Amino acid sequence: MTSHMTFLATTGSGVARASLIKDSEWTVETVLQGLDVRCLASDPLDTSAVCAGTQGNGVFCSRDRGRTWQPAGLQGRVVKSLAVSPHESGVLFAGTKPACIFISRDGGATWSELEGFRRIPFRWWWFTPAETPNQAYVQAIAMSPVNPKVIMAGIEFGAVVRSDDGGESWSAHIPGTLRDCHQLLFHRSDGDWVYQAGGTDGGAAFSRDGGRTWHKAGAGLAKHYGVTCVADRGTPKPGTLPSPPDLGRPMGMRPRPISIEPRKAAGNRSDGSPIR
Repeated sequence: MTSHMTFLATTGSGVARASLIKDSEWTVETVLQGLDVRCLASDPLDTSAVCAGTQGNGVFCSRDRGRTWQPAGLQGRVVKSLAVSPHESGVLFAGTKPACIFISRDGGATWSELEGFRRIPFRWWWFTPAETPNQAYVQAIAMSPVNPKVIMAGIEFGAVVRSDDGGESWSAHIPGTLRDCHQLLFHRSDGDWVYQAGGTDGGAAFSRDGGRTWHKAGAGLAKHYGVTCVADRGTPKPGTLPSPPDLGRPMGMRPRPISIEPRKAAGNRSDGSPIR
């Protein structure tokens, strides 16, 4: 018996959806055609559910492994990052440009801004050289797998910050992290381990205390520029940091698209190729 497996990856215009229909036989289609999808996030509590953030068209969600999609709020906004709660059904976080974070507690039907994010010190300094206008944006959101109150967010370019109260208030930039943040990732079961991929100033960093303190990972990197990171599902210690093709050979595995499988999904998102 062949288990059902689906992969989703952004393409720059829509999302490529590949499904295993029988042994070694795949079907590939494009969904959300014409939309500039910037991020994907699977639901750790519902393996059929996945959400997409777009460049100027808000959030879209699917309940059938990406076959069909429906608008899920924040229309007209640039959504650069998404996170789906592994603790409470229907809770979504969205990071936008300009740099704000919104929360939905009903699967995207309604959203509210986490206004404490606007009070982070020195946010006036944030900017991005990646696209015009040069307003910074929230490129990464990660939730602790063990504590629903702990959330981390990364801004391109500006800061990596942490909340201990579900997003009501936030720290200043955490020393040891990379201000040019591309991805943040908690280990799927060990809330002490957090990983970061970033550009300027190192390529990668990691935390062993839930994101409170960080260390830059310099040894063993092929290039000091990270696009995305992947953690071993078993032991939290191994980590993988792919680098972009034009900067040299990636270290370890290549970036992975979203995988939706019958078992409990990890809920991870990737911001490098093939998923931005």
